[in-house]
Amino acid sequence: MLSALLRQGSRSVTMAMTDNSEHAGYNAAVESFRDEEYPMLRGSIYLDHAGTTPYPRSLMERFTKDMMSNLYGNPHSVSASSQLTTSRIQDVRLRVLQFFNADPSDFDVVFVANATAGVKLVTDAMRAAPSGFDYAYHQSSHTSLIGVREEARNSVCLDDQQVDAWLNGNSPFQGEGDNYIDGNVLFAYPAQSNMDGRRLPLSWAKQLRDHQPASQSKRTYTLLDAAALAASSPLDLSCSDTAPDFIVLSFYKIFGFPDLGALLVRRQAEGVFGYRRYFGGGTVDMVVSVKERWHAPKSQFLHERLEDGTLPIHSIIALDVAMDVHNQLFGSMRKVAAHTSFLSRRLYEGLTSLQHGNGESVCTLYSPDPTTETLGAGPIIAFNIRNSLGAWVSLTEFEKLATLKNFHVRTGGVCNPGGIASALGLEPWEMRQNFSSGFRCGAENDIMAGKPTGVIRASLGAMSTISDVDSFVAFIVEFYHEESLPAVVRPEPVLWAEEPSRLHIDSLFVYPIKSCAGFRVPSGVDWEVRQEGLAWDREWCLVHRGSGQALSQKRYPQMALIRPTLHFDRGELRVTFAGLIPEHLPRQITVPLSNNPAMFQPVGCFRSMSSRVCGEEISAQTYLSEDINSFFSGVLNVPCVLARFPPGGQGKSMRHSKALLQRHQTSHHRNRISIPGAFPGPATPPDSPPDSDSECMQRRILLSNESPILAISLASVDALNSEIKRRGGGKEVSPAVFRANVIIGSRNTQTSYAEDKWSTMRIGHHDFTMLGSCRRCHMVCINQETAEKSEEPFVTLSKTRRFDGKVWFGSHMGYNPGRKGVLTKETQHPTIRVGDAVRPDVDS
Repeated sequence: MLSALLRQGSRSVTMAMTDNSEHAGYNAAVESFRDEEYPMLRGSIYLDHAGTTPYPRSLMERFTKDMMSNLYGNPHSVSASSQLTTSRIQDVRLRVLQFFNADPSDFDVVFVANATAGVKLVTDAMRAAPSGFDYAYHQSSHTSLIGVREEARNSVCLDDQQVDAWLNGNSPFQGEGDNYIDGNVLFAYPAQSNMDGRRLPLSWAKQLRDHQPASQSKRTYTLLDAAALAASSPLDLSCSDTAPDFIVLSFYKIFGFPDLGALLVRRQAEGVFGYRRYFGGGTVDMVVSVKERWHAPKSQFLHERLEDGTLPIHSIIALDVAMDVHNQLFGSMRKVAAHTSFLSRRLYEGLTSLQHGNGESVCTLYSPDPTTETLGAGPIIAFNIRNSLGAWVSLTEFEKLATLKNFHVRTGGVCNPGGIASALGLEPWEMRQNFSSGFRCGAENDIMAGKPTGVIRASLGAMSTISDVDSFVAFIVEFYHEESLPAVVRPEPVLWAEEPSRLHIDSLFVYPIKSCAGFRVPSGVDWEVRQEGLAWDREWCLVHRGSGQALSQKRYPQMALIRPTLHFDRGELRVTFAGLIPEHLPRQITVPLSNNPAMFQPVGCFRSMSSRVCGEEISAQTYLSEDINSFFSGVLNVPCVLARFPPGGQGKSMRHSKALLQRHQTSHHRNRISIPGAFPGPATPPDSPPDSDSECMQRRILLSNESPILAISLASVDALNSEIKRRGGGKEVSPAVFRANVIIGSRNTQTSYAEDKWSTMRIGHHDFTMLGSCRRCHMVCINQETAEKSEEPFVTLSKTRRFDGKVWFGSHMGYNPGRKGVLTKETQHPTIRVGDAVRPDVDS
């Protein structure tokens, strides 16, 4: 029993759904014929009915017998075989309407290849109208519904609240100018989400119709995607006044066979197809093509005008057989709905009840609770799994194990981008960022920036059983339930000069646009750490239109007055110029965080040119927008364009760290130097390079000069300022001139330049490797607030921090993924924040 399997957890779980006689009897009947009718499922637990439904043996046997006993010809003829086909198709068309309780006087059935083909048929007709059409679709729509927006004049994606506002008279297309005056509107939505089983009100169609002003010339039509709903629930179209105008569905999802779909059209909406231009064989009564151009479409039935060419006659006849067999095996769709509803509640409660030994939930569910949803919920449970330390379980790894154990489930985005984004909290810029970092549909990098990119979907169908559900929950328990926490080995760091509590992150900065002002990470905000460095650091740059060289403050100090700020709530990078600005230019512009290919110069375009950063040739994405490029060119008075170098590139779209430990950081020199910051002794042979390139040279970077992350210590800044004052060199300098990412707070002067001795560093929960000191140039003399130049601090650094003829200040560092074997929420999505404790290790 399932409850016995679960007692190894933190508490015993008993299924709330008991096997009452009604469901037990139905379940037993399904079990009795399943092995015989569905041999392809023997030894398997099939939980992917939303994708397709396995076909029963008897269906194929009866269909084969029919094909062997009769000759079916092209229905566009008067031969005996053709007339037999015509008669069978007419009968099946009527049976389809009866299956959905639809009156033939109110609806017509158009056979199509699949539900998507039905959507395209409606789309083509709406687009052919003289004024085109405006399109609204619900965020839970399947990809096939979303694609309609590309054919619409205007489109908008709506959530529940926006649909309710529309039903109350606030059209989503109002107040947008003359573009919205003419033309019809199409609203599409799923009867049941194929992602999480959530059902949407079928009453929306009538409500939109009732709220349409009688004086309005354009009409609003509704398109219902019933593919997921019809697979396990009855669709009642007995009242055409409340029904959607267009309904698409797939028969293979209901019966398993044939591969056939249908478009059901409410007769009051047939006029939409009046502007359809294309015609195919069998849809016209007469065609004139020589010397004149004229044709007469068939007019008695809508399906005669829309079913182009030879119908899939054998599939339609198979549908007739499929409806017979389905009824004999399962009875009515209401019985199927009751059975699958019972099983989905059992599965939902089973997964919800699972807890690790520390009380954390094993599963995060995205589907609505079937017991509380007012509209009911489809037999689909979407979820993800976490380990006891809060880390997400890889979808790819889950599916591999499930496949080995003969569980058939679906993982990933399940062709429902809006539902996935809403469930997982993925903003558009995050999804584009994932794409630019290498994520693709079906890719194995399914956990990105600490969030899953898809879900695990278990879908129950007519032939599912209680045993299937209990076995699946037991499978989750066996492989993913953790009674005790895994040991996380965290050795105590060797500290130098002060206690751990005395070192902390004083401030964090990222520099979205190379050589422009920094963005201070707000206090209390967790900031993502990537292999390339801190998120959003040096992802953009300004490129000279003539030379392709990335601009730098060393040559253009005014770049310090270009102030980028990240606004994640709006998904944009807002750029302001703090200096004098020409009258014809705005003071600020916005750049979308989304990495939209349409915004960039096409790859390989004859106008494109290579760019160079620190003498290294790169391939960056150059923005096309003149508004963006003229802003930067105008404020700097330099002909330049904005370019982007996002993570995940290959070849010239990828760079690596060049930072190395310097000789003044070695043990030999430390033994000879008594005061941090003093001049070194005689030169020694250079150190050997790292044992492997993976230590530093293979660390990816974006547009930073040498390394993923740059750190400085306030104690070192204080020591430097004290030396500037002692030497009478001028004003103290701000830490900002060093343009560091991580500023370590410690006012204890005994720790000045201690970072030279650090080999690794732990910040919060995460480990970093120190890659070597940062070589400095006179760019540190630019005041980051005013863009003015001075001599300091470079002059004083040259006298106190010059080793081997070069000036050094601050330390390069890179994230170290750490120890293998223990995956935690923190290691899966490494973040640091202001105030985090800093614990360095020191080379002995």
